[in-house]
Amino acid sequence: MTSGVLYRGLIWILSLAAVGYAIKTTGLGSTIDKAWIDNDILGHGFSGELLFVGVSLLFTAVGFPRQVICFLGGYAFGLVEGTVLALLGTLLGCIIAFFYARILGQDFVVTRFPDRVKNIDIFLSDNPLSMTLFIRLLPLGSNLVTNLAAGVSSVNAVPFIQGSAIGYLPQTLVFALVGSGFSVDPELHIAISVILFIISGIIGVSLYRKNRQGKSFDSNIEHKLGVDAEKYKNT
Repeated sequence: MTSGVLYRGLIWILSLAAVGYAIKTTGLGSTIDKAWIDNDILGHGFSGELLFVGVSLLFTAVGFPRQVICFLGGYAFGLVEGTVLALLGTLLGCIIAFFYARILGQDFVVTRFPDRVKNIDIFLSDNPLSMTLFIRLLPLGSNLVTNLAAGVSSVNAVPFIQGSAIGYLPQTLVFALVGSGFSVDPELHIAISVILFIISGIIGVSLYRKNRQGKSFDSNIEHKLGVDAEKYKNT
């Protein structure tokens, strides 16, 4: 695996860590994220949790980075509850985008992403659950475009959603861990998060390379992973 594969994800972790420190030490977030978390989420019990999940699903459904949602979940609720609620919100966002494309947005998606739709249809056709899991574990690619392209493909919704739920979990845990670390031992939380992110990325890339069966999910991703898509096109 090339160093560039993990670079963007590590930048995410470090930038979110910087945001967290700013929230804690300068009050920068008092007019942005921290105000919303503190005023509308924390201390509101089930209604606060429901609001967090609702906002999370809406934002991720339209392409907001799910890593940010996971970070905020950890910041608001701690590691365990934050992971669960962030995973629920981002998975529901995935489902909304998938069925929007399948029911309403087919012409738009096929027109905008014709190659991606074709590739994902071929890539997921034989074993959609496993293949979805592999691409969700990769530290690359657009979550929204994948959801939309899968929605207009022939892939069955159930294994795609199941694979997404399992594949989302490692990064959800990593970024919730970063978010949860700003009250106690932030340096330790960040260090553990970086290690876990690297491990999950290596596992994802290894599984993808081993089980891709000569299929190409995305030529740009193949290039960044150091995989020669043309070499395996007809295998």
